[in-house]
Amino acid sequence: MNLFSRGASPRRADTLVEPRRPDASHGVRPEPGLAGLTGNWVIDPAHSRIGFSVRHAMVTTVRGSFTEYRSRLFFDGRDPSRSGAEILLSTASVDTGVDQRDSHLTGRDFLDSATYPHMRFLSTAVKLAGPDVYRMTGDLTIKDVTRPVVLELTYIGHVTDPFGYERVGFDGTTTINRSEWGLTYNSRLAEGGAMVSEKVRLQLDIAAIRDES
Repeated sequence: MNLFSRGASPRRADTLVEPRRPDASHGVRPEPGLAGLTGNWVIDPAHSRIGFSVRHAMVTTVRGSFTEYRSRLFFDGRDPSRSGAEILLSTASVDTGVDQRDSHLTGRDFLDSATYPHMRFLSTAVKLAGPDVYRMTGDLTIKDVTRPVVLELTYIGHVTDPFGYERVGFDGTTTINRSEWGLTYNSRLAEGGAMVSEKVRLQLDIAAIRDES
């Protein structure tokens, strides 16, 4: 069975996100109205984007996204430190809008999707950093290399759509050095710079649906 069928409904990840014990140290208190959002959620891929951007040839920015993934989210509106997230992405689903470039990215020079079909993010801690701003620390695994990253998440809002689905929105971003995950391929320009920047910005535009299952 292909768990990453394009357009398929999101499925639960094999490893479940478990609510964490409350953190007694609170610098900022969450809004009381967020308590009603406590529970399990899944990312709606039709209205979300898990993307990246990287400087190319020192003068332009290439943007892309991963179109196939599974997710499991838990949000605690009363105590955000108990929240967590797990996202499992198909590395073969990278899409920059140029087939030749996508083939290069999924090949051995970069993601090597044939050998490493998945990337994984698993949160390890969540902190309320300010009004509607959360700092989520987690382990990012690429090509069997696991390193910590910190996502800066902004709460956008929540709504019940015309079909009765409860939705919540977050934007998130972080910047990584790709060579730390073994993505070391590069070529040099005549002017002396690198063809592809070491720094990659990860961008998450998340619309999640409450998981009632």
